[in-house]
Amino acid sequence: MKTLTTTITTCLMAGIMPMTVTAAPTRVISAVEFTATPAPGNDADMLRTHTSSQALVRYADGTSAEFPLAYHVLFKNTDKVAGNTNEAGRLYDVDGKALVDPNGDAVIAETPDSNSLLNVDGKLFLITHYEYDWLLANGQEPDKLGGWHARMPMSMTLTGIGQDADSGALSAISQKPVDFSSVGGLWIPCFGSQTPWNTHLGSEEDYDLYFTKASGEKLANTSSGGLKSMTDVYFKGKKQANPYQYGYLTEVAVDRSGSIKVTKHYNLGRATWEMGKIMPDGKTVYFGDDGDHVALFMFVADKANDLSSGNLYAARWQQKSAVNGGSASLGWIKLGHADHQQVKQIIDSGRTFEDIFDYTTPEQKPDWEKSGFSRIRAGHSGDEYLRLKKGQELAAAFLESRRYAALLGATTEFNKMEGVAVDGRDKKVYVAMSYVEKGMAQEEGAAADHIQLPKVKAGATYAIDLKGGQKDQKGQAIPSNWVGVAMSVPEGLLGEDMAVDTLGNTAAVNKVANPDNVFFSEKMRTLFIGEDSGTHVNNFVWAYQPESRKLVRILSNASGAESTGLQVVDNLNGHAYVMSNQQHAGEWLKSMPEELRKRLTDRAVQQAGVNKHGVPNYYLEAGIGYLGGLPGL
Repeated sequence: MKTLTTTITTCLMAGIMPMTVTAAPTRVISAVEFTATPAPGNDADMLRTHTSSQALVRYADGTSAEFPLAYHVLFKNTDKVAGNTNEAGRLYDVDGKALVDPNGDAVIAETPDSNSLLNVDGKLFLITHYEYDWLLANGQEPDKLGGWHARMPMSMTLTGIGQDADSGALSAISQKPVDFSSVGGLWIPCFGSQTPWNTHLGSEEDYDLYFTKASGEKLANTSSGGLKSMTDVYFKGKKQANPYQYGYLTEVAVDRSGSIKVTKHYNLGRATWEMGKIMPDGKTVYFGDDGDHVALFMFVADKANDLSSGNLYAARWQQKSAVNGGSASLGWIKLGHADHQQVKQIIDSGRTFEDIFDYTTPEQKPDWEKSGFSRIRAGHSGDEYLRLKKGQELAAAFLESRRYAALLGATTEFNKMEGVAVDGRDKKVYVAMSYVEKGMAQEEGAAADHIQLPKVKAGATYAIDLKGGQKDQKGQAIPSNWVGVAMSVPEGLLGEDMAVDTLGNTAAVNKVANPDNVFFSEKMRTLFIGEDSGTHVNNFVWAYQPESRKLVRILSNASGAESTGLQVVDNLNGHAYVMSNQQHAGEWLKSMPEELRKRLTDRAVQQAGVNKHGVPNYYLEAGIGYLGGLPGL
């Protein structure tokens, strides 16, 4: 690369020695590329989160410069930030009291997920999710605590952020938990995004709060893990948790004083939301629906920058090819229209699953089809035989969105649908499919078999082409210019399974495996992808440039740790950042050789010590941080 030979000595980020870079970062930037961080090849590198990548920045005047990246931890889940009494990852009940387990130990989440770094009228705030409690009671099993709860009511934090004007280094200067008592608490907040109006849009993953067994026998909703935890731990037994209170997108608005307003968007539908992403029109929302046998949903608001009412749709995959992860055209089925208050009233009325559906089995009712029942597969609970009760269309559409989508003929065969990102210029949505298997494979005798693809355990990232002028299944116009019409895998974004290597990897190390978080930077023209891999021993963050099809690894996470919290801030007071967290380090793959597993465990103990229960702190501590070193774009 041709470079300008003007030399500037600067400290790009706190903690980095002064270094020489070329060109002044004040010129107009025309392109950004990245050099690769190698996959770790020794124990020390496997156990640390690090980068050796550089950003190669080209300017409009024909000059260029190289900016070394560096990874920085803002704080850990176990830190007491800015002199707080409680740890950052501490969890709370409905009254704001910090939780302790039956042994009196603090309940601290090890799983920081989504980040939103927001500039609110010149003040910086970071909203961070804590997804779930990975190692119960700091490593103890539930049966050792009298069957105590394996899942906890969860939380987010609001952290005040300081920024060094010269280096761009960020620091945590204040912190408090976000109070969700006004909306009945929070359950498994996973990934998230930022709205066009500068708020945080979070999520709730509802894996186990309300579903039936394949036999039709009701899974006792009051005693299932999630509801029992919300009832016993969050509400302290004083109130029975309502399953239809959870499984929504959650918006957190912050003003300059740090005051917070929380909204659960009930009218956007209920499922196992990984996240929601709002398109540049401020109206159209695409969702990641996590789990197996899930659906691709789209919401179109009635007004721009106002999610309070609109139409909910589900996609029908119309397969064209099974090659390279498959390709299809997309049709859209309208589930219904509602506003926030309408759905809230249904929830508050105490509506139950049995109020919305009749359910049976072939053994109970051999003539089920003639009796108006439909066989569906919508979620991980197996085949179900359901019949919608009269007048329950609205409740079904917004409280049982995935089941209703299946009843109306939408595709509920996607698997582990994770993050969503948008390229506004080229009108594409990117969707991470962590594992291409289960419902996405050909299933003989399945309730429906719209998707018929070869299994790829390493997963794929799909691109959806967007257009206007589209109609739903009844021929009614869809009021959006951002409607998905075709879906396929771009070159280079299909994972590659392989035989286990000497470290335990079962997917090609130089390709993305099990994509999870995704974020598209319009100014860098780059799709960033974070892994939650069951096939890579170390999870990575990648930079993919659609025009060149170039894929580069830019961050290697500590072994066993999932990459989370991905957000790219293109320009914040002259600096750019790639936000990135890690959670559950030390979750070694079963495919890892036993000798290596023991060696890494021993070294992790030497590095970080153990807690009073003998659990390595390496497993319990999780970092919230960012890649720095980039100039503002």
